[in-house]
Order: sequence, then C-alpha cells, then structure tokens
Amino acid sequence: MVKMTCYSRIFCKNIVILLVTGFAALYLSTTNAKPATFLQDFRITWSDSHIKQLDGGRAIQLLLDQNSGCGFASKSQYLFGRVSMKIKLIPGDSAGTVTAFYMNSDTDNVRDELDFEFLGNRTGQPYSVQTNVYAHGKGDREQRVNLWFDPAADFHVYTILWNHHHVVFSVDEVPIRVYKNNEAKGVPFPKFQPMGIYSTLWEADDWATRGGLEKIDWSKAPFYAYYKDFDIEGCAMPGPATCASNQANWWEGTGYQQLDAVAARRYRWVRMNHMVYDYCTDKHRYPVTPPECMDGI
Repeated sequence: MVKMTCYSRIFCKNIVILLVTGFAALYLSTTNAKPATFLQDFRITWSDSHIKQLDGGRAIQLLLDQNSGCGFASKSQYLFGRVSMKIKLIPGDSAGTVTAFYMNSDTDNVRDELDFEFLGNRTGQPYSVQTNVYAHGKGDREQRVNLWFDPAADFHVYTILWNHHHVVFSVDEVPIRVYKNNEAKGVPFPKFQPMGIYSTLWEADDWATRGGLEKIDWSKAPFYAYYKDFDIEGCAMPGPATCASNQANWWEGTGYQQLDAVAARRYRWVRMNHMVYDYCTDKHRYPVTPPECMDGI
C-alpha cells in the first residue's frame, strides 16, 4: 500500500491521476494488450473464398464443403513463446472432419511441429483432440483426449506454451499434454527452428473418426468453425539473439519451467479421466517404451 501525505487538494488530485495513469500504462504494457485482428498477424494460405472475416476482423469463419477446405497461417515465424486462440468447433454431425491449430517449421526433412487436431464426431459422441509433437523430423507421438465439454456450443481457449524446458498444450488453462525437453536422454526437442502458426479445416474421413470407420455426411455440409482472440507472444524471427536465450523472456521464467501444483493436479485429472489414447502405452507400435515416456510430471 502506498501512503501519501497531502498538502494541497489540487496537488493530491494530480498525484492520484498520475498514479492511476501510470498503473494503467504498466498494466497494458505487461499484459501486451492490443485489439488483435486477423489480418494484423495472419494470411490466408488456401481457398480464400472459404474464410470470412467477422466483427471487423477480430473473428473469422472457416468453411468446409465438397469443393474445398481452407487454411491460414501467421505472417511471421516465432522461436519460443505462447500462442492461443479461442475456437468454436463444428456443431452436430462433424464425423470425418479435422479442425487443426498447430505450429510448424515449414521444413520437410527436419520438420518441427506442435499439433492440436480436433477430430469430428457423430452427433452425441464426445469430441476428441489429438496432440502430436514433431522434433527434428520425428513424430508419431500422438495422444488423444476426449473433451469434457461441448466445444461446438461456445468458444474455448486453446494454448501452446513452448520454451526450452517443455511444450504444454492447454485447454481453458487446463494442461492436457506436457512434452518435456529430454535431450539428456537422447530425445530430440524442438528448439532450433522458428515455427509459424497455422490452422486448417479439412476432410480426413480416412482416419479422423474411429480410425476412418465414420465417413463425412456431406448432406450436413457446409461445415463451419469459428476463431477469435488471436494472441501471439513470442520472438518473431529473424529477431535478436536474446530470442534463443533461455533467460531473456517471460515464458522462460521459473514459473513456466514446470507445472505448478494446481496445473499438475488438473493435468493428472485429464490423464486419468479423459485420455483415450497415448502412444507411450501402445505396445503394438512401441514394444520398448520410448525414453521420454518414462518421465513424470
């Protein structure tokens, strides 16, 4: 608490105004508050006729029909940071569709990628989200979680936090996937290549719903997904040398190097109650458990 002695009402009034203005400016600067719009940070990558801007560019609509899906990407690439979007998924019968939100290095042979893939469902069945991590060209690290709410009824926040210590995928601030830096065990970790931010809405009924058993019902088309509140906090590349430092940015701070007690408890709850597939326990694919899977929270 600030204690202030006043000798003049006008002087005190001016001091209060300065303090309020200063605190407001400090709040805005520390929260990186800005009215982000789609075209400030993103560009359409394919089928621009299937992407529609809403609310003055602060939200967008993606469309999938028998002619095409669509996609967009960030104008810049980033090396570490946090990205999030609010997404409202396809309602009703969405089997065979995939709505994806991911980061990608756009390099073929040594690709780094961090994936959210929302797998469509038959009406009344739970929506699944698949996460995957590619590091130095190696992927096949899928996990699937059934969401504990209807993601088509309203917007929810989907976040990727990426630093030198781990990658954390979160839904409404609940961690659903943690991929730790296990370079000490010889496991690749994405830390050298900047990545762009991408999203697509597309047909994948050869695998997306029940391994491809459920096909798209095109009589329900067109399918729509909605995005808003685009938030990117990261080092845009090419950038200063401090972008590669593990000390220079807030997302590298001690509070972000591991899950705190509340987040760890939420993470365990998700894994115990909502996880439906984990490559770590798939003995058919991996008779020998991958070394990164032997790590706890």
